[in-house]
Amino acid sequence: EVQLVESGGGLVQAGGSLRLSCATSGFTFDDYAIGWFLQAPGKEREGISVIRASDGSTYYADSVKGRFTISSDNAKNTVYLQMNSLKPEDTAVYYCAADFISVLWATLQRKITSDHVEYWGKGTLVTVSS
Repeated sequence: EVQLVESGGGLVQAGGSLRLSCATSGFTFDDYAIGWFLQAPGKEREGISVIRASDGSTYYADSVKGRFTISSDNAKNTVYLQMNSLKPEDTAVYYCAADFISVLWATLQRKITSDHVEYWGKGTLVTVSS
């Protein structure tokens, strides 16, 4: 059974930092890419960062480039999202997801919706206060 479990969300002041974790199991980690998505209240879920597990290639949406860093520990089948310089508009539920790099890349480019992504975690809430 494929499982993705996010952790690390919480309440933080604007300008602060958080690190999210996504622990995965049930699939061959190196065969997939892992992405982070966010869904703000009343908005659609959107991709913000992707990492290809096999070689560590990373990709970011413009909205988080320079502030967020995605990384992986392949020995632990875990992906992280370091979020710095957080803004109130970053407030959202953050999800990690797994699929082939082509699918996650297309969501990052807004060419397809996140509905096309195969495996999802249940999300972790990040609240940034002003």
